[in-house]
Amino acid sequence: MTTPKILAFSGSTRVGSVNSLLVMIAAAGARQAGAEVTYLNLDEYPLPLFNQDLEQRGTPENLRKLQQLFVDHEGFLISSPEYNSSITPLLKNTIDWVSRPTEDLPGLAGFQGKYATLMAASPGALGGLRGLNHVRDILGNIGVTVLPQQVAVGQAFDAFTDTGDLKNESQQQRILDLGANLAILLAKLKA
Repeated sequence: MTTPKILAFSGSTRVGSVNSLLVMIAAAGARQAGAEVTYLNLDEYPLPLFNQDLEQRGTPENLRKLQQLFVDHEGFLISSPEYNSSITPLLKNTIDWVSRPTEDLPGLAGFQGKYATLMAASPGALGGLRGLNHVRDILGNIGVTVLPQQVAVGQAFDAFTDTGDLKNESQQQRILDLGANLAILLAKLKA
């Protein structure tokens, strides 16, 4: 049986991002369940705001690298902050660019047939839950199967220890389980 490959990333690149901390916990759960996990910091692949005029001028080099990362992984762990009850501009722009056809890849090659697990952390009481609905809709419309289990961590600025774990052991386990469940599913699909 081949090892499932999972790409883990956050829709935030802010220093100390609670969503980056959260997705790292899920990534640890996926690794414990036997998956190979690549952590993707979107700050390392800057892209301009998508528009078709820019697209017509050629494929940005960072897009080639990002698309290959998405193509090379069967699953995604995504932690999405909530901006005004929706998805962050960074995450939406990344999805928009990666979904486009290029000289090397057909459109949606990085998304179709893939599986994703969603989570969110927010200083608000709902923990980013409203934004996850939008992420789920977008991904579902481009061919990603989004697993029904998700976790939203509210009051997130006070939810983490200095070492990056969640203070609430039950929440910590739920996030670890999100990663593990995706890894287990992908392993079964590859068997």
